Amino acid sequence: MNISSDPYVMEVGVPSVDVFRRLRTDAGLSDRAPEAVALALPHTWHGVLLRCGGEPVGMGRIIGDGGTALQIVDICVHPDHQGQGLGKRIMAALTEELERRAPATAYVSLIADGPAKFLYEKFGFVETSSYGSVGMSRMMGAG
Repeated sequence: MNISSDPYVMEVGVPSVDVFRRLRTDAGLSDRAPEAVALALPHTWHGVLLRCGGEPVGMGRIIGDGGTALQIVDICVHPDHQGQGLGKRIMAALTEELERRAPATAYVSLIADGPAKFLYEKFGFVETSSYGSVGMSRMMGAG
């Protein structure tokens, strides 16, 4: 008899708009307008949602064109569940899908906030400056 004591269940998919916004803000990430989230979520190339006792406690998504450019975004874990390797489990699920389905020549990027870079390095990501390039961004509405 094999009984797992792991209370976490990973499922493929994306959260609702409200859950997406709540998970981001609870984890200390910036909020997004509900209209923008409603536009974005259906265009997810691959997403995972982590649940504990049926409640969403973490997520991660891959967005992009599916061929040449993909980006890992929205990785977050609710603070009450952090420090248990759940971010690593989310990254592992996303990376497995990339390895299974993304073309070998696809460029996969992400933005690493603070110490998250150490997690991403475990999955083969390196700072773009290693390639002589620098990641840049612009927030719309910020000037």
